[in-house]
Amino acid sequence: MQNKLKIASFQVDIIWEDPIVNIERYTTMINSIDNDVDLVVLPEMFSTGFSMNPSNCAETMNGESVTWMKEIACQKQIAIMGTLAIKENNTYYNRLIFVHPNGEIETNNKRHLFSYGGEVKVYSAGKDKLIIDYNGWKICPMICYDLRFPVWTRNTNDYDVLIFMANWPKPRIKAWDTLLKARAIENMCYTIAVNRVGVDGNQLEYIGHTQTIDMLGNVISESVENQEMIIKATLNKEELIATRNKFQFLNDQDSFEII
Repeated sequence: MQNKLKIASFQVDIIWEDPIVNIERYTTMINSIDNDVDLVVLPEMFSTGFSMNPSNCAETMNGESVTWMKEIACQKQIAIMGTLAIKENNTYYNRLIFVHPNGEIETNNKRHLFSYGGEVKVYSAGKDKLIIDYNGWKICPMICYDLRFPVWTRNTNDYDVLIFMANWPKPRIKAWDTLLKARAIENMCYTIAVNRVGVDGNQLEYIGHTQTIDMLGNVISESVENQEMIIKATLNKEELIATRNKFQFLNDQDSFEII
């Protein structure tokens, strides 16, 4: 088990529907950080922005963005994750891609599609919950709108880290901040939240609020509003275990089944 997990969260202004330019910018940013990082976390739909035009910008699992992620992970010997618009069997998904340092890929499709923004009309929803085992840490990845659904994110799998990748607009940023703390506290876990900045192709404004929260709801790292930046945080497994053993809140949770 690796006691510490070092995270680099990328808060960026995503160039609308332009994977080539976005990948070039991410490469420059990754090259600017030192090698003392275990995991890079990118925002939701990191290569295109939150586009409802997947016929114009979706890729396959053999496409340029996934290939780039594999190359970066192997070259830098780090894990990297983010979501992409993926086309598979003539169906579109908002898909989480997690690439291990050896190039191994784990994926999961977004469970809760954002009906208010039209996502449900063009993408298909996922059904499964993914728990990633990385360096002795159990990581539960979630995508944007999943944040509003506490039953789906409930820590019945004894995960250590909850990670949200989002394009969460400015008008609802108070909900973002509030719900992130709630998810961290109720699940007794570290919570990483990565959001974009800038204005997208639909003229929606994003101001970031990328942050890391501990298992008691304390913010331990956070971004500067409206700025592109890399936010680093170091998670401590011993502190997590000691806090859980002291309070044992997870032992008292209700049992349920999602159907």
